[in-house]
Amino acid sequence: MSTERGFFTADEVRAAEAELFTRVPDGVPMQRAAYGLATVVAAELRARTGGIAGRSVTLLVGSGDNGGDALWAGSMLRRRGVTVTAVLLNPERAHVKGLAALRKTGGRVSADVGRPDLVIDGIVGISGRGPLRPNAAELVAALEVPIVAADLPSGVDPDTGAVAGPAVRADITVAFGAYKPVHVLAAPYCGRIELVPIGLRLPEPSLAALDPASIGALWPVPGPLDDKYTQGVTGVCAGSATYPGAAVLCSGAAIAATSGLVRYAGTGTADVLAHFPEVIAAQSIADTGRVQSWVFGPGAGTDADAHKRLAEVLATDLPVVVDADGLTLLAADPELLRGRCAPTVLTPHAGEFARLAGHEVGQDRVAAARDLADSWQVTVLLKGRATLVAAPGGPVLVNEAGGSWAATAGAGDVLSGIIGALLAAGRDPAWSAAAAARAHSLAANLAAHENHPAGAPTSATPLLQHVRPAIRILRALAIGGS
Repeated sequence: MSTERGFFTADEVRAAEAELFTRVPDGVPMQRAAYGLATVVAAELRARTGGIAGRSVTLLVGSGDNGGDALWAGSMLRRRGVTVTAVLLNPERAHVKGLAALRKTGGRVSADVGRPDLVIDGIVGISGRGPLRPNAAELVAALEVPIVAADLPSGVDPDTGAVAGPAVRADITVAFGAYKPVHVLAAPYCGRIELVPIGLRLPEPSLAALDPASIGALWPVPGPLDDKYTQGVTGVCAGSATYPGAAVLCSGAAIAATSGLVRYAGTGTADVLAHFPEVIAAQSIADTGRVQSWVFGPGAGTDADAHKRLAEVLATDLPVVVDADGLTLLAADPELLRGRCAPTVLTPHAGEFARLAGHEVGQDRVAAARDLADSWQVTVLLKGRATLVAAPGGPVLVNEAGGSWAATAGAGDVLSGIIGALLAAGRDPAWSAAAAARAHSLAANLAAHENHPAGAPTSATPLLQHVRPAIRILRALAIGGS
C-alpha cells in the first residue's frame, strides 16, 4: 500500500533518536533541529515583515530539550540581526548549553514577553502531557502575534492530538525528524507544518496518510478492453419514503466515482431515476441483478423490513458498506455479521461509533478505531475532520480534510456511494475507504471555494457535483498534470 506520510508516536521517535545518538556526535541532532527551526522563523519574518535583521522574536522556553531547541534557534537568529528575548518558564531547569549560546550571541532573558514580531513555542515537547500550566497558559492567552511551535504545539497530546485544556494554537509547527500523530489529528492547532530532517531511521508507520498522487494513479478508469460490467457494478440499497434524498445522493456518488454500472434497490426508485436515468432500479434486492458490491443504510430506516434487507445484503459473499441506519441496525443486532468473510466497511460518526462499541470514542481516536476493527473484524471508517480508516492487522490510514466543509447533512451518503463504487471495482477495502475520504474532502473544499478563494457554506448536492472534479485533480497529480 503506497503511503506518502507516516506519523510516529513519541515512543517511536524516542527510540529512533536513541539510535541516532549512536551514529552522530552529542548535540548534533539538537543543532540540526534548531537550525531548521531558525530557518523557518527567518523565512516567516521575511514574509510577514519584509526583513529579518532588526525584527524581534520572543522564545517561550520550558525545561528539557524542546526548550533547548528554541534557545539554540534563538542564538542563530541573533547572528542574523534578530532581537531575541527568552522567557524562561522554569529557570532552574532551562537547557544550560542552549541558554549559554543565546546569551553569548546577545540574547536576553526577561519575564516580559514584550512586543515581538513572532513568538517561538518551546514550552514542552513530545514528553509533555496535559494542558499548559497556569503561568504558561496566561502568557499564551495574551499573545497577539504569530506563533511558531517547536516540534508540536504545547498543551496538545503528541500521540492522540487531544486537547484537555489551555494549549498553543500555532500558525506554523516545525516538526523535528518525523511527523507525529498530533500533526494530523490536531491540525487546527498546528497550522502549517514544516518538517526538518535530522537523520532519524524510522519504523514502518502504524498511522499513515495515502499519497494523493497514488490515489489518482490507482483510481479505476476504463481500460481499452473494459465494458460497463468489467469496471464493477455497484448495488445501492438506501433511502425511504422519509428520506428519499439519501438514495439520490448515494446513487449519484457511486455513478460519479467510477464508469461502471449502478443498480438501485428500494422504495426511492422514482426519485433516483428522476435524477440519474442511467441507474438500473428495482424494488427489491432479489430483483436487482448481479452486482460486485453493496452499499446499505443511508436513509434506509430501522424497521423490520430494513433489518431484513440488511440481513439479505450481508448474507452475500460481496463487499458491503454499511452506513447510517444500517449501523443502528448492526448495533442492535451484531449477529448479522456472524460468519461473514467478505469485506465489510462500517462508516460511523462519533455517535454511531458509541452505539457499535458500547462506549464513547474517547481521546485516542486511533486506538478506538483500531479496537473496533479488530473486535468486529471489519474495516472501520471513523468520520471526522481527520477521518480514520482501520482494518484488522493493518496500519490506520488518516485523511486530514483541511477543514470541515463536509460537515453537512447528506455528505455521508455521498461518501458511502464512493466507497461502494471503489469496492465494486475490486479495490482493497481500507484503500477504498481512505481514497474515498480523500476525494470526498477535496470535493467538499472545491464546492465551498467554487470561483472564489473565500469559502462559503456548502451542502451535499454541490459536494456531489464536485466529486468528478476532485477525482480529476487526483488523477492529474498522478500523471504530473495540473
